[in-house]
Amino acid sequence: MAASLGAATNEVHIIGRLRDAPEVKQLPSGDEVVSFRVAVPRPDDARRSARSPRSDLIDVSCYSARTRRSAARLTDGQGVEVTGAMRRRVWRTPAGVNGRLDVEASTLRAVRLD
Repeated sequence: MAASLGAATNEVHIIGRLRDAPEVKQLPSGDEVVSFRVAVPRPDDARRSARSPRSDLIDVSCYSARTRRSAARLTDGQGVEVTGAMRRRVWRTPAGVNGRLDVEASTLRAVRLD
């Protein structure tokens, strides 16, 4: 019998470096979102091949006024700490339905990384 872990949760906490400047987008609804990518190093793993990526690029979206303002002040290469939740985004194009996972930020702040 499986052990009980309690209630399900969707919480993400990442610390990494901003890749490229944050991008402001206008949604069809008229709402604004600020998006950016965070490079997060992978832990060293002896099983990893030489061709494996050394970091993951994680897409982050900021919808609240507070997180949009914070994101707009970030610069390429700057350290950033983000908390939030994973979201699946789906949209339609003439070629069909597309989707991706990203982190919807609830808090973010610039941090100093070594």
